[in-house]
Amino acid sequence: MVETKQYGGWISMTEQEKMLAGRLYSASDPFLTQQRLRARGLVREICQTPVDAGALRERLFRTLLGAAGKNLMIEPPFRCDYGSNIFIGDNFYANFDCIILDVCPVTIGDNVLLGPRVCLFTASHPVDPSGRSSGLEFGKPISIGNDVWIGGGALINPGVTIGNASIIGAGAVVTRDIPDHVIAAGNPCRVVRPVTGEDRAKWEAMAAQYQSGEV
Repeated sequence: MVETKQYGGWISMTEQEKMLAGRLYSASDPFLTQQRLRARGLVREICQTPVDAGALRERLFRTLLGAAGKNLMIEPPFRCDYGSNIFIGDNFYANFDCIILDVCPVTIGDNVLLGPRVCLFTASHPVDPSGRSSGLEFGKPISIGNDVWIGGGALINPGVTIGNASIIGAGAVVTRDIPDHVIAAGNPCRVVRPVTGEDRAKWEAMAAQYQSGEV
């Protein structure tokens, strides 16, 4: 729970509140340290579960995460900072080695697929070296829309929003927002082309062929 301390006529933000608000904060704060240790303990349990213990892993993930919809599937190993700042919709799949640094909220829509070794980084540090050496940090939230596919090894940077039904190519480094219904790739990631009605027609025809047994 986020708590705010009040002194007389003014309110002091906790380090957790500063962190979630994208302000400078101290990661060495005792409460934040405790929350990271909690997450690491749960992640360790998840990564050590037997391969056939899918139900147990799902229960542990639902304890770790801030929220998750139906049909949650995350392949271990998995890493995160807090877990409680990750909010996932229905029908989510993340392949091996996913890393989410969730010092700010990470919001993921429905029907999202993450390839292996996808990284979502909300965490950042001051540009000036004296600011970095002070130990203060900050973050920016990440938002991923519905029906998004992110290819293996892609890296999503702080503050990025990825629009609905878009595809991020493998190995992309996403430094700016990506609109709806596009394919984007590269370093830095740029829009390659839109996802069109022709794409839909092609894949619907192939799916129908598969269902009919013609393949």
